[in-house]
Amino acid sequence: MVLLSLDIGGTKIGWAIVTGKTGNLAICSRGEIPTQAFDGGARVAQRICQLASDLVARVDIDGVAVASAGVVDPNTGAIVSATGTMPGWGGTALGDLLREATHKPVWAINDVHAHGLGEALLGAGRDFRSVLACAVGTGIGGAHIVNGQIVFGDHNLAGHFGHIHHYYAAGQPCSCGREGHIEAICSGSGITSWFNSRAKGETVRNGRELQDLAEQGHELATTTFAQSAYALGEVLGSLANAIDPSVVVLSGSMTRSGQTWWEEVRRGYRANAMDFVAGLELRNGELGSDAPLYGAALYYYSRENN
Repeated sequence: MVLLSLDIGGTKIGWAIVTGKTGNLAICSRGEIPTQAFDGGARVAQRICQLASDLVARVDIDGVAVASAGVVDPNTGAIVSATGTMPGWGGTALGDLLREATHKPVWAINDVHAHGLGEALLGAGRDFRSVLACAVGTGIGGAHIVNGQIVFGDHNLAGHFGHIHHYYAAGQPCSCGREGHIEAICSGSGITSWFNSRAKGETVRNGRELQDLAEQGHELATTTFAQSAYALGEVLGSLANAIDPSVVVLSGSMTRSGQTWWEEVRRGYRANAMDFVAGLELRNGELGSDAPLYGAALYYYSRENN
């Protein structure tokens, strides 16, 4: 089977032609276009459908697999809701629009659900029955994968780990419109805003600049960086207490923040995790940006084969 796999995020729309069977997938070509999210949901959907239509005209594919930002109905592919990072994306009938544009079967899930499924079956979690996956990048999301199946929840909301409260985040605005969630202090955009709100006139533009400051010995940058990682670890420990996974897999841009970040995440995790799960391995993801492309394809196969 040959699939067009799409990864729709707030910054870019990645695509890949995925071939092979469930246990032996390969990407034979790939590319990306800018999302231009602030053009609005309708314009973004139009851009995606045009991309898919152009690719289907060039490549003989069997179907379209989609990993998308937002809360996605896994049965229809509709975007149920989305945060402010994708204005107007909520309410988009993405699955129906892509079926009309490509005349192919379409299956869509949330991008971090797809990311987690890819890592669970083909990446760092492939040897484990129950995988707690967490992607820490511009935002924070996650998934719980059990026996190769995504736990969606009754409202397809499961995995929104970035929207768990933490006392360090009190008063910090989150992308969902609430305050006090870890995404507001632990994501790449969140830790940047958190530092800038604490600094007196001194600002950084992104997490990389903050990391550079911390490595240069800047006291507030060092403290912010350490507290952010520790808070993430505490939340992961609480999640492990609640769902009892076999392994925890972390991925996303913040996982490339160096040894101190990982040490603080693990320290926070051990501080909060109960004895039965305190010794679980916190693994770095292996698939990088390919994880959601593979995960979307894996979900497509599971639906078409049932």
